[in-house]
Amino acid sequence: MKVAFLGLGAIGAPMARHLAPLYTLSVWNRTADRARQFAADHKASAATSPADAARGASIVITCLPTSREVESLLDGADGMLGALESGATLIDCTSGDPATSRRIAARLSERGVGFVDAPVSGGVSGATKGILTVMCGGDEATMQRARPILEAFGEKIVHCGPVGAGHAVKAVNQAMLGVHIWALSEGLVALEKAGVSTETALDVINASSGRSNTSMNLFPERVMTRAFPRTFKLALMDKDVRIAADFAREHGVTSPLLQLVSELLREARRELGEEADHVETVQVLERWAGVAVGRKA
Repeated sequence: MKVAFLGLGAIGAPMARHLAPLYTLSVWNRTADRARQFAADHKASAATSPADAARGASIVITCLPTSREVESLLDGADGMLGALESGATLIDCTSGDPATSRRIAARLSERGVGFVDAPVSGGVSGATKGILTVMCGGDEATMQRARPILEAFGEKIVHCGPVGAGHAVKAVNQAMLGVHIWALSEGLVALEKAGVSTETALDVINASSGRSNTSMNLFPERVMTRAFPRTFKLALMDKDVRIAADFAREHGVTSPLLQLVSELLREARRELGEEADHVETVQVLERWAGVAVGRKA
């Protein structure tokens, strides 16, 4: 069976590596050299265009920064829409937005092509190990076709509901992460300014009810050490939280916290730039307060 994978970024490339030994794999990337190198290193072929990748494929997987970019791959002479065959399935692993997913699914349905939105969680490490959590939206029949493919790189695969549900759950999950980072940053900065060391504060928090993955893992590994490895861009978190905030408004849900955190992360992105990691958000609070958290030299 031919599988096409479009988008060989930090998450996409290790996902595709799990598929290469199992299927006839065609890969495409906007940076063509990356696709050619992947094909040379693995049992795969490098496609010259999205249409070339999708032609003859039973399953097409996209893993791009935004839903808008996925949608843009459908059209034009080199687009996938004309190349996808009836009965094929497009699995979108982008952290996208539900409204665009529903629009894409409707267009594909007219050609007899199924669609599953299947964003992932677990980071580069989870993708490399093949233990990602995959949140899926789509009908049951399409999910059954997609599941064997998803199992190649996913450990926990959850059918969340109809098309768009996977992207909605991922966006809300990311919003919770954004809330945790911002709230913990505010708290630790305030405590540091009052004379309580970050190390002491985290020791107490992580043995108490306020603990989270952010306090137990992200801050000890990145903020306390001041390492700040760039594994997930703040710009992408800003995008994801904005999707969650828009989703809540779309459904008429009063969500003041989501809306506020979305605005705050947008401001952090403006201050820190497009390359900043999401955990570097704490540096904005440090600048505003004139105090740094973390271990002192």
